[in-house]
Amino acid sequence: MRVHIATDHAGMELSAHLIDHLRRSGHEVIDHGPKAYDADDDYPGFCINAAQAVVIDQQAGRDALGIVLGGSGNGEQMAANKVRGVRAALAWNLDTAKLARQHNDANVVAVGGRQHSVDEATRIIEAFLAEPFSEAERHVRRVGQIAAYETTGSVSG
Repeated sequence: MRVHIATDHAGMELSAHLIDHLRRSGHEVIDHGPKAYDADDDYPGFCINAAQAVVIDQQAGRDALGIVLGGSGNGEQMAANKVRGVRAALAWNLDTAKLARQHNDANVVAVGGRQHSVDEATRIIEAFLAEPFSEAERHVRRVGQIAAYETTGSVSG
């Protein structure tokens, strides 16, 4: 699987660990930055670029997901969710990571680097990447309603 990853300064240590760990696990990891620590960095561009890359890959039929990291993961999730076609979920434990994929077909996960140990965050990310979308009719319908809203600006259902 191709994994697109981005962070802010607060998630750089976790990002470096995940890039190495996921590559050793056989994933193709694309790092969208930042490349150097800057306590005043602006994370939206990094996260939006990673999210856009996920959508482009998925539209091309490539198996791809994204990871955005920060201190809490909240702002990074918000930035990623501004990209049409992205369903970014803030995961704070194994259940929320798995359910984001199972029920919502989330294609980007946000994790707070200051909220978890490196080992715990790694397990959350691994759970997200490994979990398939359930394809249950009700979940397909709901994800479709979200996608339709992105295009039409109206809610059906």
